Amino acid sequence: MSGKTSDDARRKVLKGAAVGLAALASAGRSKAETAPTQNGTPPPLMDPGKLHTAGPFKSQPQPWPGLASHMTPRPDHGEKTYRGSGRMAGRKALITGGDSGLGRATAIAFAREGADVAISYLPQEEEDAREVIQLVQAEGRKAVALPGDIRTEAFCQKLVTDAVSGLGGLDCLVNCAGRQHYHESILDLTTEDFDWTLKTNLYALFWIIKAAIPHMPPGSSIVNTSSSNAYEPSEILVDYSITKAGIANLTKSLAKQLVPKGIRVNAVAPGPFWTALQVSGGQPMPAVEKFGSTVPMKRPGQPAEIAPIYVQLASTDGSYITGQVFGVTGGTGVPG
Repeated sequence: MSGKTSDDARRKVLKGAAVGLAALASAGRSKAETAPTQNGTPPPLMDPGKLHTAGPFKSQPQPWPGLASHMTPRPDHGEKTYRGSGRMAGRKALITGGDSGLGRATAIAFAREGADVAISYLPQEEEDAREVIQLVQAEGRKAVALPGDIRTEAFCQKLVTDAVSGLGGLDCLVNCAGRQHYHESILDLTTEDFDWTLKTNLYALFWIIKAAIPHMPPGSSIVNTSSSNAYEPSEILVDYSITKAGIANLTKSLAKQLVPKGIRVNAVAPGPFWTALQVSGGQPMPAVEKFGSTVPMKRPGQPAEIAPIYVQLASTDGSYITGQVFGVTGGTGVPG
């Protein structure tokens, strides 16, 4: 047998052994743990409608703003499943609402892709935020915790200043923080509540983006969070839907304005996702119990399932994408 033939045979044996070991290792994993590995090996094919629980969920009201750590089942933010590949190595990102939900999933993904991360959150969310900081630090990345209320311009300006100082710069801004509180009738929607929603979802976005742009070099990215409610507004989320439509339009307008500066601006428009937003007043509790059942997928999304979109839009892989709103809605086709 020639040396080349012998080497080929050995490689085949080793490859077969590796496949066998991988099969044995994955046999005991839960569905949520069969994620892409660091070297890019994909998980086995599975019906996406059955990948995560479809409920029904138990009644579990929480006071605003809610904690993911108190939810049943706990949302999957990718804590055990997301594997990075260096797509954001050396990047410096500020993520609002980074304690739970979509912001938390994005923070985990960014850190595992090589980015340093600052997260903003309300002081009441400290318990969840501490977990995120530990997860980011576990990846060997810098983690900056920035608690406070984004409903004031002064705090939003300080938030950006502190993020820049803590990270040593800023080249990515992800706006995930938001308020959603249902009202069965507009007659029940007080001016105080209306103002609270608009200040959190729209004014803060305006203030934070304005403060961030002067620090962002060419190649930077801004990713906003709209909603399927921007396109198919719920009758019980009048104020929330207004703000999410505004975010979609702001994204498209600002993207055109910032092309000369080399800054891309995009947005993600989620459908029903299992987050603390829903159980802390975002939906009536009977709706929470059957949450996500009305979309074609027949289940809510888990935050881990949307994080890769934020990575794509924030990283240089998305270099030709700007002014776009990407729907992740479980099959509704929104936005169109």
